[in-house]
Amino acid sequence: MELNEFRHKLCVWLDDNSDALGAGVPFANQVSDRLSRQRDVQRRLFDADWMRFGWPARAGGLDGSALCRAVLGEELTSRGIVHTTTWSMHEVLGPAVIEYADPQLVADAFPRLLRGEETWCQGFSEPDAGSDLGSLRTTAAPTANGDGWVINGEKLWTSFAHHAGRCVVLARTGTPESGSKGITAFLVDMDTPGVDVRPLATMAGVDEFCSTAFVDVVVPNDRLVGGVGDGWKTAGFILACERGPIFWQRAGSLARHLSLLLPHATDPRSHALLGEAYQSLWAFRARSLSTLHGMADGSLPGPEASIDKILIAAAEQTVFELAKELLSGDLELGDSPHDEMWRSEWAYSRAATIYGGTSEIQKDIVSWRLLGLPRGS
Repeated sequence: MELNEFRHKLCVWLDDNSDALGAGVPFANQVSDRLSRQRDVQRRLFDADWMRFGWPARAGGLDGSALCRAVLGEELTSRGIVHTTTWSMHEVLGPAVIEYADPQLVADAFPRLLRGEETWCQGFSEPDAGSDLGSLRTTAAPTANGDGWVINGEKLWTSFAHHAGRCVVLARTGTPESGSKGITAFLVDMDTPGVDVRPLATMAGVDEFCSTAFVDVVVPNDRLVGGVGDGWKTAGFILACERGPIFWQRAGSLARHLSLLLPHATDPRSHALLGEAYQSLWAFRARSLSTLHGMADGSLPGPEASIDKILIAAAEQTVFELAKELLSGDLELGDSPHDEMWRSEWAYSRAATIYGGTSEIQKDIVSWRLLGLPRGS
């Protein structure tokens, strides 16, 4: 299906099912409520085939351009049907699992992820290894009979781990001296004995993140995502996917929030601030569109996608600083569901320059790898 036709037919279907999908209803702070709402949306989308466009047939999809997935996410978030944080994980983890995991595992597991029957999470960061994944300490050693691996270690900031059925875990299968070359990726069932998940509340009161411990967790060989020692390549693939459709759908959400703020911009100062926010958001969209078209042509985002991350973080903070200005008092102290929504989103936006790669790291990448400047300049 041609992209414009896809968007048109999707919009007609979303309009016809708006009430059933909960369009515009404020999101609860608790992840369990957000995920429950999203699972219902995914089931409806999957059964009507919209969730399957842009994914390969061998993974339960209907083939077609990855741009279909970006359009779907944009339409859903811009209508307030799904929340961007919970919507993102199948886009972050799905492509790498499809690319590198056992084909039978992909055929069995991925359609359940698309339909909302499962939630997955990402086990990368550790207490002593956040941005520097090459120094991670979680280990995976072969079992005595060689038919699997035993994982030991701790992961931090594992979003939605307390509701996830599976987790893509990076573990060291080589020596500590091997750095990034001795890492392997696994798709671990979260109900495996030895997995212990402890939720961590954010400053916004959202229980999104978790500390996840792995104590003698046995994982069969067919759960590798890539070959032994290929975890760095798998991780790079996943991190590249963070720069694609999930940024685009986040921009859809920000555009919706700007439209909600329009009636509150009633004087020249607020008009100027609103203009700055729109300018920031559309600067991101112009850059991100190039990234999306590259992905649709089969190219993973490279270092230039660090610009996307810098721009979306700036746009997010600009939009919610505008909200704080225009909704002063209500945002901080109001007790209506909409006040709580604005307060939660503002608080979450403070971390936009940290999560997914800090803006400082992204600027370093732009400096070294795009501009060719010496390190430390």
